[in-house]
Amino acid sequence: MVSKSQLKLITSLQQKKYRDKTGLFVAEGPKVIAEFIKAGLSLVSFFTTSSEDQVAYLENDLRKKYHQVSSNELQKMSFLKTANTSLAVFNIPKTKGQERKGFIIALDAVRDPGNLGTIIRLCDWFDVTQLICSEDTTDCFNPKVVQATMGSLARIDIRYVNLSEYIKNTSLPIYGAVMDGDSVYQSTLPTEAIIVLGNEANGISEEIQKQINHPITIPQFGVKKDTESLNVATATAVLLSEFKRTTEK
Repeated sequence: MVSKSQLKLITSLQQKKYRDKTGLFVAEGPKVIAEFIKAGLSLVSFFTTSSEDQVAYLENDLRKKYHQVSSNELQKMSFLKTANTSLAVFNIPKTKGQERKGFIIALDAVRDPGNLGTIIRLCDWFDVTQLICSEDTTDCFNPKVVQATMGSLARIDIRYVNLSEYIKNTSLPIYGAVMDGDSVYQSTLPTEAIIVLGNEANGISEEIQKQINHPITIPQFGVKKDTESLNVATATAVLLSEFKRTTEK
């Protein structure tokens, strides 16, 4: 059974202002929830249409936060068009101390939740543990982002910063994905760097572009070059693959 106060709280978490106010976010689906629990995120409440013996991965202390609900009740809580079999509320984890070393992806005003979620999964796949986001990049605890990460959100250190100031205070080389840079396939790529990727419509802002000392591009092949640009998540995949291929030998 879901109380009115529980329902009100959960549905409010669709909005960033309430996530910020409460320090809570929602995850849906048994795989995503299990990944967050495995990673040690603090579970607040767990709602599922499955019987208790089907959620055996919940340890004894977490069973107290288990609530069996009907499909109709779960649908009322869900942010999905068709609810999954389970929904959980977690405390938003605290970010780690800022590091300016290693291999870092930086996002400048990436707004689409699906793109951000995919980029987080790519970071997880390519073992990039640090993701820096400008303050106007979409919130990583947006329900659509959480779902798109498929649990990878728990394994990536994501920080929201004044991106210009962050770059000013690093000694790492700054690579930026632009349309008219050097071909990534012909560039000497380092093991430590910051790669900046920009907004879906406008690319990297003018202020940040001035701070890039290694502009790179993914060259377009073929005779007919009518495609305007690559999707930012697709570009991230290509760049990470190339950087890792050349530096992990």
